[in-house]
Amino acid sequence: MNDATGADPHPAIETYLQHLLTERRYSGHTVSNYRRDLRAAASLLVGEWSALQRADVQAMVAKWHRGGMAPRSLGRRLSALRTFFDFGLRRGWFAHNPVKDVSAPKRDKPLPRVLAVDEAVTLLEDQPDTPIAWRDRALFELVYSCGLRLSEAVALNVDALSGSDTVLRVRGKGGKERDVPVGRRALEALRSWLACREALADADEVALFVSTRGSRLAARSIQARLAARARKQGLSARVHPHMLRHSFATHLLESSGDLRAVQELLGHADISTTQIYTHLDYQRLATVYDSAHPRARAKSEADTD
Repeated sequence: MNDATGADPHPAIETYLQHLLTERRYSGHTVSNYRRDLRAAASLLVGEWSALQRADVQAMVAKWHRGGMAPRSLGRRLSALRTFFDFGLRRGWFAHNPVKDVSAPKRDKPLPRVLAVDEAVTLLEDQPDTPIAWRDRALFELVYSCGLRLSEAVALNVDALSGSDTVLRVRGKGGKERDVPVGRRALEALRSWLACREALADADEVALFVSTRGSRLAARSIQARLAARARKQGLSARVHPHMLRHSFATHLLESSGDLRAVQELLGHADISTTQIYTHLDYQRLATVYDSAHPRARAKSEADTD
């Protein structure tokens, strides 16, 4: 479709769509869908297609997702963009494909509930005055600091920090071990707990965290203690240990954007498992996009000049 000047506003798109029709033998209906998807992306484009970066594509996806577009439709739109850039690469239009590693939110998969950063701080910061209080503080700080599964926290022994006082050796699923750095606050709490652990632990007990009976602390006890702590600290959410793991992953990904590093720290064998935590990154990008992109601003604001 031409504009009032007679020039085609989307020549690259139309060249690509003609290729789909005549050479790839795509149906007219499919090509029509691709045209709509590519022009939707073009409406959010600032500058040339060749200047588009991965973060720009993520921001587009976030905007569409926030607008209510279903994951299936988002996936189709990304597929249209991805193949368009592949075509452009072959033609020498582009130097890279910014859509290559961008994926739509997973379909029909519930997103993990996470604590906001200030909620995590509220949950963890208190003034322990007994060995049990120091144990709980050290335990929950460690779970959040290292992204531990409940089973991994239960299984920790006192030698988990042997060889280094800043790296924790964790035995995860399938007996696979990984080393995870320990944050300063968690280390401080852990050292305070170790200083009074002997007052509770049986003489031959190797568990890092023990109950008042002197034996290894059970998973159910940890769950109950954390839920009670959340209520005491005034948090409305029902907090469980895996929520601390989810919060660790989400907060770290939001700050670093390094999905591979988060995968290693969590002990995920497949990065697709880790990708569920990108949901908050999409939300953050959507907020940035809404506040900064000229095409996202409210009409009344954009028309004030």
